[in-house]
Amino acid sequence: MHTLVFATNNPHKAREVEQILGGQFQVKTLRDIGCLEEIEETESTLEGNALLKARYVKEKYGFDCFSEDTGLEVEVLNGAPGVHTARYAGASRDPDANIALLLANLEGKENRRARFRTSIALIFDGKETLLEGICEGRIATQKSGTGGFGYDPVFIPDGYGQTFAELGEDVKNKISHRAKAMFKFVNYVIH
Repeated sequence: MHTLVFATNNPHKAREVEQILGGQFQVKTLRDIGCLEEIEETESTLEGNALLKARYVKEKYGFDCFSEDTGLEVEVLNGAPGVHTARYAGASRDPDANIALLLANLEGKENRRARFRTSIALIFDGKETLLEGICEGRIATQKSGTGGFGYDPVFIPDGYGQTFAELGEDVKNKISHRAKAMFKFVNYVIH
């Protein structure tokens, strides 16, 4: 079984990816390889941040690896929070504060179209590859549901009447932005 390092310390993301990959690869996190330092996301795009993290792990630790950066892009907010999704309400990365700010910024707006976009940077067998997954939807007017993480309680994917937090992991892991990017990732690595 091939080992890949997922350049994250986010346990929610790591668990989600392991479920999506279904045991086809041994996936290690940064903590698993002894990388305890914070890899600063200093690029202005999701793709740039994903590449920065993957290159850091490959250069410093020597592992084939992949990294992702995900942004929530709200149409009426000109694509914000975008690359600043995790820190929308400040450096503390507080999901509740992020959601509160987002809902406040959408107060009174009819257009609530949004999309989650995941960019994956993969360094595998000496090659760098970028893959993308997008999930279109809209922002709810209030939080609903207890599952998931981040903006899941306010994001309603197209074709559904519930938020990611209400739909549960089984549904989310089939239709989400990260799932779509990971399916491309699996196809790329296997073929």
